[in-house]
Amino acid sequence: VQLQASGGGLVQAGGSLRLSCAASGRSFSSYSMGWFRQAPGKEREFVAAIKWSGGVTDYTDSVKGRFTISRDNAKNTVYLQMNSLKPEDTAVYYCAAAASYRDYNRAYAYNYWGQGTEVTVSS
Repeated sequence: VQLQASGGGLVQAGGSLRLSCAASGRSFSSYSMGWFRQAPGKEREFVAAIKWSGGVTDYTDSVKGRFTISRDNAKNTVYLQMNSLKPEDTAVYYCAAAASYRDYNRAYAYNYWGQGTEVTVSS
């Protein structure tokens, strides 16, 4: 599976962005998907995950109520809708694919990673 993330950019605090992650390969619908982010000088952290079926989603506490992860298996794409953005959301965002939903919030559980898309939120 190859992943291509897009949709990042510069936005003012309170604004919105939608990230997309397009996957190649016929088995996309069998993978659970996650979004992680890494801010300058910090470790990569979990943001959101969605099970292969789309029926289960999970979020890190700091984005609950603001971010929504979704997927369109017909388009081999996973999305991250980000609303009410804050300066602390500034980071490079990575999408990733996992064969299992176990340990969905841990980077080691993911088999494939996209190249990242940069999000900058100005105050």
